[in-house]
Amino acid sequence: MPERVARPTYARADLSPGILHFGIGNFHRAHLQVYLDRLMNEGKARDFAILGAGVTPHDTKMRDALAGQDWLSTVVEQSAAVSAARVTGVMTDFLPPMNGSAIIRALSDPAIRIVSLTVTEGGYFVNPALGKFDPDSPAIVADARNPDDPKTVFGLILAGLKARKAAGVAPFTVMSCDNVPHNGKVCRAAVAGLAEAQDKGFAAWVHDSVAFPNAMVDRIAPATSDRERAITRDQFGIDDAWPVFCEDFLQWVVEDDFPAGRPAFEDVGAEFVKDVTPWELMKIRILNGGHAIIAYPSGLMDIHFVQEGMENPLVRAFLRKVEREEVIPIVPPVPGTDLDGYFQKVEERCLNPKIGDTIRRLCLDGSNRQPKFIIPSIADRLDRGLDVTGLALESALWCRYCYGVTDSGAVIEPNDPNWDRLTAAAGIAREDPAHWLGMRDIYGTTADSGAFRDRFATSLRALWADGTEATLRRYLNGGM
Repeated sequence: MPERVARPTYARADLSPGILHFGIGNFHRAHLQVYLDRLMNEGKARDFAILGAGVTPHDTKMRDALAGQDWLSTVVEQSAAVSAARVTGVMTDFLPPMNGSAIIRALSDPAIRIVSLTVTEGGYFVNPALGKFDPDSPAIVADARNPDDPKTVFGLILAGLKARKAAGVAPFTVMSCDNVPHNGKVCRAAVAGLAEAQDKGFAAWVHDSVAFPNAMVDRIAPATSDRERAITRDQFGIDDAWPVFCEDFLQWVVEDDFPAGRPAFEDVGAEFVKDVTPWELMKIRILNGGHAIIAYPSGLMDIHFVQEGMENPLVRAFLRKVEREEVIPIVPPVPGTDLDGYFQKVEERCLNPKIGDTIRRLCLDGSNRQPKFIIPSIADRLDRGLDVTGLALESALWCRYCYGVTDSGAVIEPNDPNWDRLTAAAGIAREDPAHWLGMRDIYGTTADSGAFRDRFATSLRALWADGTEATLRRYLNGGM
């Protein structure tokens, strides 16, 4: 490889697994694996190498790609001015996905002290309206009935914990790295909730004995395409079947609750705190909520890349107005952080032309993301008797997007696990806006607010009558 490509300074033969990770995707390889690579390059944590695992066909595709290159990954970090490549070697093996017996054997190994996971925001079997684990999810019901042959991540984690308990081995720490509010708490609810259906006594032991630290994770790592493969080959001289491209920004704030031990991630930039809630709320409301504010007007105006959306003066002004007038004022203070400065960094990140992040990705899975990233801000403002005009417009833009056609008439391909349901509801809402808010599993009691219903209806009718561009102008001029 060219000399300018950073590579491991550690001997990979000296590594031994200490972390089993479910969901070896781009974000994991651009986040946890990068922190671990930094540590190992300092001569530390070499007994905490990654052992990969997975439960979906997508995991098989990733395993096949990485197996041909000895589990190495090229990570290309990009700022607007500089692109830099490094090869990480912190993963020593990747178990055959969906091979439950092999995964449970590995989870039983005392050397595995952390089980981490990135299973996406929607992978925790949460009822979005109630904000609680749903024990009636078909996959959970199936694992409850077949505890010795689990198919979900949480069923496998339980089986591994049960085997360790029977052998007198201390439990591992379960560390969610997903972009979910209170991800440790949510993960605990899934593991213990499934345990309740299998064995209440064992469920009590899980509650009392297994650590589930909350964490705030942040880095943009878009999907890999042939574009990224070509850049990796042509600019950095590396043939990588599945390189990872990401921004140069990297953040990880974690609650320090690792009874079985952990790597010293704080030595390479992670921050360990007693309570991650302030950082988590800041990120979810300002960054993730901001992505939604950018996404739907851009999608309806046929804008493809995120930086192009940010370069559109109406979209950027819409983002700034909603953030500064409605979102940031209700975000609690964060130790050592200026919230407006954090928002300016969000703008800078979204303007990075090299990331190639798409508007379609930001629009993805709104039925799961809106209840986490937007609706809580609406609810908080309503509780305080504050105006929600901008956030109601964002919600109306999501509804209009889910109709499935842009302002120009271009078809929007399905972009949500519940797309058919959302499209049908958006069609009815064109004449009856209240119908959209009737999706109680998404909006919960927020839809009971007359102020929110009125603002939403006004916005949606304006979008249908005048289009996205004119409606944004009207809002920005104070006419909504």
